[in-house]
Amino acid sequence: MMRFRRPKNRLEGEQNPNKLAKAVKKGMTDDLVIPCPKCKKSLENSELIGRLSVCIYCGHHLRQNARQRLNFICDKDSFNEMDAGIKSTNVLDFPEYDKKLENANLGSAEADAVICGVCLIGGVKTAIFVMEPYFMMGSMGIVVGEKITNLFEHALEESLPVLGFTVSGGARMQEGILSLMQMAKVSGAVKRHSDAGQLYICVLTDPTTGGVTASFAMEADIILAEPYALIGFAGPRVIEQTIRRKLPDGFQQAGFLLEKGFIDDIIERKNQKDYIIKILNLHNYGGGVL
Repeated sequence: MMRFRRPKNRLEGEQNPNKLAKAVKKGMTDDLVIPCPKCKKSLENSELIGRLSVCIYCGHHLRQNARQRLNFICDKDSFNEMDAGIKSTNVLDFPEYDKKLENANLGSAEADAVICGVCLIGGVKTAIFVMEPYFMMGSMGIVVGEKITNLFEHALEESLPVLGFTVSGGARMQEGILSLMQMAKVSGAVKRHSDAGQLYICVLTDPTTGGVTASFAMEADIILAEPYALIGFAGPRVIEQTIRRKLPDGFQQAGFLLEKGFIDDIIERKNQKDYIIKILNLHNYGGGVL
């Protein structure tokens, strides 16, 4: 049985039943009973929040918004956001892009597809970015590239480690070549940060694909992933159609990539903060004051 509520904003009020059903399946709405995408059992959204959006029955990791991740990973009241007011614009005059940006803002309550800032993690001052799945599926545009680049440059100046959480469908098609340029731009900032001897940890969540995978997601010193996260460049169906062969079971899932050496470890959500603190301590990052 499902409980209904009044729409919070105009975007929800405009949704047709099919769109609302998809939103519920993704966990985008609150105060609803939703089915687990893996085992199909009913889950209370309020219960999921307390369990870090992990299914109580099968352990499936549902998508989390960026603020939920920050609340769990950062020490209490330690997160200071950077570049919060930067927003994407329709620089190429792409049809309907203005409307998509408006709807993405209403649906996610975020200005764009990444949140960046500085926080304490186990007392260690750390630069952090978290991508937002409910803003155009974490797609990478000019603003995403600019914010992450700024974060790495700030971390370089302050000699801080960087922790990133990726979730993305890839480069944002509405910004064309300008979105693809962000791959090289962020990669350059990652390289300068690395050359200075600073640590970069990246946690890949479901899904991390396209230009994000082909750039900064896979450039970290330590690459972690959540269980069963889809990680790749092109999707499985595109690859099968291109090579005209059936792919192995679990292809592009986190376990497959760990077996092939593309990632360093798979960490359940509930264990991520403790695991990251241990890595920071092993790399001799001491406590800090914001």
